[in-house]
Amino acid sequence: MQQAEIGIIGGSGLYAMPGLTSLREERVETPFGEPSDAFVLGELEGRKVVFLARHGRGHRVLPSELNFRANIYALKKLGVERILSVSAVGSLKEEHKPTDFVIPDQFIDRTFHRASTFFGDGVVGHVAFGDPVCATVTQTIAAACDAEGLIGKPGGTYICMEGPQFSTRAESNLYRSWGADVIGMTNLQEAKLAREAEICYATVAMVTDYDCWHDGHDSVTVEQIVAVLNQNAANACKVVKAAVAAMPRERSCPCASALKYTILTNPDAIPPTTREKLELLIGKYMNGTSKG
Repeated sequence: MQQAEIGIIGGSGLYAMPGLTSLREERVETPFGEPSDAFVLGELEGRKVVFLARHGRGHRVLPSELNFRANIYALKKLGVERILSVSAVGSLKEEHKPTDFVIPDQFIDRTFHRASTFFGDGVVGHVAFGDPVCATVTQTIAAACDAEGLIGKPGGTYICMEGPQFSTRAESNLYRSWGADVIGMTNLQEAKLAREAEICYATVAMVTDYDCWHDGHDSVTVEQIVAVLNQNAANACKVVKAAVAAMPRERSCPCASALKYTILTNPDAIPPTTREKLELLIGKYMNGTSKG
């Protein structure tokens, strides 16, 4: 039985989702270990949703320590079909000001040591990732920003860096020369794994400050950043609530069948332990080979 249809992943500054009713918490076991925290299930705008604090309540988990596979697998196990991700980012362009929201549609990977696929251990799959976010969810978020009178810019490129240190000035200027829009530490792995799990995914990138390329960066205080984080979190809750209410009931995007022609391994050659571990994700494609 589907426990939730929409997943909400809250980033820095967003550790709970106001407005949820019929609340209950659930710990979810996965073959990939423990997720970031317990999942908070409930109803929002008449829809079944589940909330996860990406870094754990109390902000306990570094970006590089996040168990992305466990988080996405658990959301799949709960029945989630769409994920609204919220994350704090730095701006790489003057036009993206603190408190603005960007809804990126492209990513550049600058991480080094993160597990970002469910495949391996005897099964090979290659999902299409040219368009890494769901257009339907992106459009719904952008419309929700408009409805709430907030700046939400659809499109743009998100640099996903390893962290936890922020960029050097040379790196920041390099990313600007690439035309990137914002920089963060978490969203790319979520997007990759959501695609492999056939879950629609899009992110609300909340600008907290200009990255170190900006002349005024060194004068920004921790207090100012915290104030922006709090304002962003309050506005993000409004956007998420409006987006959940407006989200189409049926999925017509290709996300729901992203694995259809991607598994290259003959089903008979997949080790039983791997097949059991990935049954939730690939089981429906295991009656025959999935590649031409």
